[in-house]
Amino acid sequence: MANYQYCVASNWGKGFITAEQHRELNHKEFPGNIWRIPANNQDANRWVHGVSGISKTLSEAQAIVDAEITQMQTNWDNRTEEEKDPNNLNYIPRPTTIVLEE
Repeated sequence: MANYQYCVASNWGKGFITAEQHRELNHKEFPGNIWRIPANNQDANRWVHGVSGISKTLSEAQAIVDAEITQMQTNWDNRTEEEKDPNNLNYIPRPTTIVLEE
């Protein structure tokens, strides 16, 4: 049985996840506005409904994350050599692959 469920929801800022929900849901955000929350959990289901989230299967969520990471990697690859230099104060490492958990 899956431990997590995934949804797409746009974070609008304050109130999107309350401190209480943060403690209860142990949520995690991924690229593409993908959110991981506990499976088979009434509070998590209410939260998804409350933020107008759209439930996604693991494979759908993974495809969204993969597409976002690929775009982020392409953007990074197109940066100047100076921007890619780890000694640069504004250095950001190249995004890596993310594998979602069931």
